[in-house]
Amino acid sequence: MDPEEVIARRVAREIRPGTLVNLGIGIPTLVSDHLDERLGVFFQAENGAVGMGHRPPEGMTDRHLTDAGGSFVSAVPGASIIDSAFSFGLIRGGHLDLTVLGGLQVDAKGHLANWMIPGRFVPGMGGAMDLVTGAKKVIVAMRHRAKGVSKVVQECDLPLTSQRRVDLIVTELAVMKPMDDGLHLLETGPGIGVDRVVAATDAALVITGRIPEMDLSGSI
Repeated sequence: MDPEEVIARRVAREIRPGTLVNLGIGIPTLVSDHLDERLGVFFQAENGAVGMGHRPPEGMTDRHLTDAGGSFVSAVPGASIIDSAFSFGLIRGGHLDLTVLGGLQVDAKGHLANWMIPGRFVPGMGGAMDLVTGAKKVIVAMRHRAKGVSKVVQECDLPLTSQRRVDLIVTELAVMKPMDDGLHLLETGPGIGVDRVVAATDAALVITGRIPEMDLSGSI
């Protein structure tokens, strides 16, 4: 299975019916494809879309319906288009049940870094600072390594997005949860052993008992 599909499928299992969920740019946008639209989940994007559905088939796109990254989306019954100020009011007001964000680094304390240096041709802050601070739950969905380097580190050396600890980290190799006593390994990816996860991770992992594999069976 494609690594990004593994991540999106696993994150989809964390989403509960009837919730308001923000999907960040990149891998997070794939999550909605693995949820049944009848669950009543409303996906929100910073640009003002509330009620995004699955990605539309080729030839069925509407240039007025995009997510925050500019990718085409569909709309579910009851969807709304609001202005950016109203959208950030939802975020900053604590009305989001969950946000799913990509990351450049996450450290053993659960700190997220998903932006770099302004003025250079690298990722910018976007709305991530508001999302990490304002959402009730924060999940990071990212590849475990980039260019041979672990993105799960002992301490971030990139600028932090927020001082708040994220709730869950999902990669193609593992599901990890930052807690007071360290970064706990909860699950491994399909066909992935614990030793491989440890070898691919710069951060120290807390490993207790038998670690199960991710359950990726079907759409939710």
